[in-house]
Amino acid sequence: MTCDLLVTYYAGMTDDDRVFKALADPTRRYLLDLLYERDGRSLTELESGLEMSRFGVMKHLKVLEEAGLVVSRKVGREKLHYLNPVPIQAIHDRWIHKYRERHAQALNELKRELEEKQ
Repeated sequence: MTCDLLVTYYAGMTDDDRVFKALADPTRRYLLDLLYERDGRSLTELESGLEMSRFGVMKHLKVLEEAGLVVSRKVGREKLHYLNPVPIQAIHDRWIHKYRERHAQALNELKRELEEKQ
């Protein structure tokens, strides 16, 4: 053990790992929900709905940016944050969609069997 958690546990972190890590926290999911409702929010707007320091919100936004879920752009003196849904869609396509197909197929087969018995 190196006693350095980042080296020991996250040395080979993939893009999917970063997205799952970002989505694991309820505060970060809340920030994504806010950006889904209305894109292009400032840090001040995002922090107003949370009971934490400005720096705490900035740390959460940094994790979201590292995962590619949030993109920021400076406009004048403000830094605006935008939702990037592409990584979530990639997770859906890789992990959720293929499992959902199997369940839908099973339900269709069950429906067909039940209709044949009538």
